[in-house]
Order: sequence, then structure tokens, then C-alpha cells
Amino acid sequence: MQSKHSDRPVFRFAPSPNGFLHLGHALSALLNHDMAKATGGRFLLRIEDIDLARCTPEFEEMIYRDLAWLGLDWEIPVRRQSEHFDAYREALDRLREMGVVYPAFLTRGEVKSRVAEYEAKGTTWPRDPDGSPLYPDDDRTRSEAERADLMARGVKHAWRLDVGKAVALIEKPLTWQETGSGQTDIIKADPAIWGDVILSRSDAPSSYHLSVVVDDALQGITHVVRGQDLYAATAIHRLLQELLGLPQPVYHHHRLTLGGDGRKLSKSEGSTGIAALRKDGLSPADIRRLVGL
Repeated sequence: MQSKHSDRPVFRFAPSPNGFLHLGHALSALLNHDMAKATGGRFLLRIEDIDLARCTPEFEEMIYRDLAWLGLDWEIPVRRQSEHFDAYREALDRLREMGVVYPAFLTRGEVKSRVAEYEAKGTTWPRDPDGSPLYPDDDRTRSEAERADLMARGVKHAWRLDVGKAVALIEKPLTWQETGSGQTDIIKADPAIWGDVILSRSDAPSSYHLSVVVDDALQGITHVVRGQDLYAATAIHRLLQELLGLPQPVYHHHRLTLGGDGRKLSKSEGSTGIAALRKDGLSPADIRRLVGL
């Protein structure tokens, strides 16, 4: 896989067009744009529209409108993930050839039932940093013959990363450089906390984890500036980068913009939407003030 390199820092803002941008998005977009300008770097906009069922042209158009109103300018053309499915399939095929992914046949309902049965006995099923149950080991331990039979019968399946196998292939300590949240340090990455993450589903050719590392490499991103909620996910991203031979960006995880209830903002909360605030008469300078810039 070829990756682009630049002598200038390259930043990106990568929203999904599945709802209206809110103040949390404004903070991230403005930080990326400001840091690019301050370092003489480039600012890219990427549309992460892999979820074709939820992403719409109307929301995408609103992203452009909101960001332009905030005073941001970005390079053209904009990369849209839905136009690059082949790149993600190529990366997945490389991982399959390495033997670090496997077909996963359990449905969400089956996993939920398994977890409920296990926890009914008074024990706690292990969970990832987002609170989701780790995937059972059934499919990881299936024989090749059984996998082939299930696939030949057309049983729907996803492709999951065998994190244990993958980590065993990495010969050096897995780390990343962090500059966010007042912290400048080398962070030890522990992908095992996520279990065997999904890389591709029957209804989507790529997951967020796979597409984001492929896109960052192909676009020559040198600095990934994003919310603290994605801090732990960096461990999986660093693992995939090492497996695929992709360059390592510098990571900067910034504070989150919280709602009145102290929780992370959601696209379903219209009151904090940039468009709604603009309609209420707020200015771009007001938005900067609200997000603490």
C-alpha cells in the first residue's frame, strides 16, 4: 500500500454525515484547522461515510455549510470513504494473508445471549473500554474445515482481528506519541483490551478501525487531533499500522465538549447543533467561546 508523505504537517477533520455537527465537532475541527495554520501545515476534510444506511447527502452538505460558516477552509477534493472501498478490501486481504483475521459467525443476538447467561451466574463478562462485551472465542478456535463449511453454506460473517496473533507478530514495543490533554509522552499501547475487533462486516466492507488507518496513511496525515473518547482506540490503530507497514502519526487527544448532563454530546441533541446555534443568532466567534478557544 502506497502512502503519501509531505514535508509539511498534515491535519484532518473526519466527520460522519449521519447527523448534524455539534459543539464537540466544532472544537475538533477548529483545533485541527488552527494547529495546521500555526505550523504552516495542511488541513484536510474527510467524509467518513462507510455506513451507507445512515449517512446521507443532506448531512454531508450541512457539514460543508457549517464548517465554511465557522471560517474553515480545506483542500479539494474531499476524500469520501464510500469511494475507496477497494483500498480497505486490499488492506483486509493483506491481513488475511498474514493469518491474523478470521471469519466470525456469531450474531449480535447470540453474543448478547451468551453474555447474559454468563453474567446470570454472578460473574462479569470482560468488556472493552467502551463498555461492550468482548467477542467470545468460538470463531477464533474453529477449525479451518468448519469455517470453510459455514462459508460455503453462505452463513453471514464478519472478519475480526485475532489480536493475540497480531501482537505476537510485532517485534518491538507498541507505543504512540501523545501530545494532547496537557500530556506529551510516549504511551504504551495495549490492543488486547479491545478483544478481537471487527474489521469488516457483511453489510460494510470496512470498520472504523481499518478505514481510519488506511485513510490516514494514504492522505499522509502526520497529526491526528481528535477527542479523548478515541484515546484508547489508538492501541488498535497502532497495531494495524505496524501490521500493514503504515507510517505512525503523532496523536493529540483533546478534551470533550460535554452537555448539561455532563455526558458527551450526541448528534441527536439538536440544541447543541452548529446549525441550530447559527439560526439562534450566534456568530462563529461565539462558537469559539462556547468550546473554550
